[in-house]
Amino acid sequence: MPFEPSYLRLLRNGELSHRVRAAYERLAACDLCPRACGVNRREGAEGTCRTGELARVASYHPHFGEEAPLVGSSGSGTIFFSRCNLRCVYCQNYEISQLGEGDEVEPEELAAMMLHLQALGCHNVNLVSPTHVVPQILAALLIAAQAGLNLPLVYNTGGYDALSTLALLDGVVDIYMPDMKYADEAAGRRLSHASNYPEVNRAAVAEMHRQVGDLQLDERGVAVRGLLVRHLVLPQGLAGTRETLRWLAQEVSPNTYLNIMDQYRPCYRAREYPELARPITRAEYVEALSVAGEVGLRRLD
Repeated sequence: MPFEPSYLRLLRNGELSHRVRAAYERLAACDLCPRACGVNRREGAEGTCRTGELARVASYHPHFGEEAPLVGSSGSGTIFFSRCNLRCVYCQNYEISQLGEGDEVEPEELAAMMLHLQALGCHNVNLVSPTHVVPQILAALLIAAQAGLNLPLVYNTGGYDALSTLALLDGVVDIYMPDMKYADEAAGRRLSHASNYPEVNRAAVAEMHRQVGDLQLDERGVAVRGLLVRHLVLPQGLAGTRETLRWLAQEVSPNTYLNIMDQYRPCYRAREYPELARPITRAEYVEALSVAGEVGLRRLD
């Protein structure tokens, strides 16, 4: 049978409209992410994410630099949201995530972007840094789905996500793509200004897997549903690679599709932190790949 995105079932039974209303209600005392700032974003107040009632978009286009199952032959339809609920001191996209490059958009405009990416032939709609704008995404998705959107939805997140917000996305998101940044709470607090990152992140990843399972590919090798995890190797073992990958293999699934990323380089404020002031070495990356094999993870990008 042809693939059908999960959200179309919710559209038909009216549940998608309910999710939109429920998500917007939470903006009035925002608790969408684990920071739970409690500000009234419906009235324009901004919490840690520095975003009010409207989402801000930096760019949208077919992307050919994502993981192979997302890119396929026609690209991943990425929408880059401005701002972020993390404050990573080494962010490679800091102009967008921290400086806020981009423009505010109404849900109708965001829906038009989704439909345009579909018209260009993209294999999915890839929502980059979506955690703080889930209500706006749901509102746009409702409009786009009513107008014929039928692509898988990718939730491309830094992994600092609240379970209550993921519940709003159950049956909506087809592909979850979270980062797993740290195994050590102190590292998460120091380098991303996020309390309890490992605890929050692991609970979120487990819930994502519960919702969508292991990554499934169609006959073209293109992802249609499931979990894809990213892990960026940091200098001096700061990412806690062994502990993170062991947890992933033992507590989630040894069939987890994993991208161990080697592109770390000092960006943004990284050189203010001596432990981050150099790129990773080839040996550090090879060791991370070896650890994946040791713990039983075999589906590597």
